[in-house]
Amino acid sequence: MTARRRLLIVDDDPAFRAVARELLDGEAFHVVSEAATGSAGIGAANGVRPEVVLLDVQLPDVSGFDVCLTLMRSHAEISVVLCSVRDASDYGPLVAECGARGFVAKWALSTEELIRVLDG
Repeated sequence: MTARRRLLIVDDDPAFRAVARELLDGEAFHVVSEAATGSAGIGAANGVRPEVVLLDVQLPDVSGFDVCLTLMRSHAEISVVLCSVRDASDYGPLVAECGARGFVAKWALSTEELIRVLDG
């Protein structure tokens, strides 16, 4: 069995964070922290050193794209996967340009889908 990947969830919706934790914390991932804002997410990443960050595109203080750029500059080893209630096509090239590993629509979130994006 492979080691579980350390996962940070950054989303302003506490209900989504709870659902994401329930869906993902298991054999493949270990949720090490959660954050409700972009700045809190950056701070958490500095502290807990996750391998994966599941990052909402629309946060109350800063865009997920900007958070991703910041994380990539300081922690290039982290794989960032953006998520939103909207489809990836709504964001055009922004997902790739910010350095994210990929995108998962919130309605499609599952362990299998996150692994597919990370390993794809």
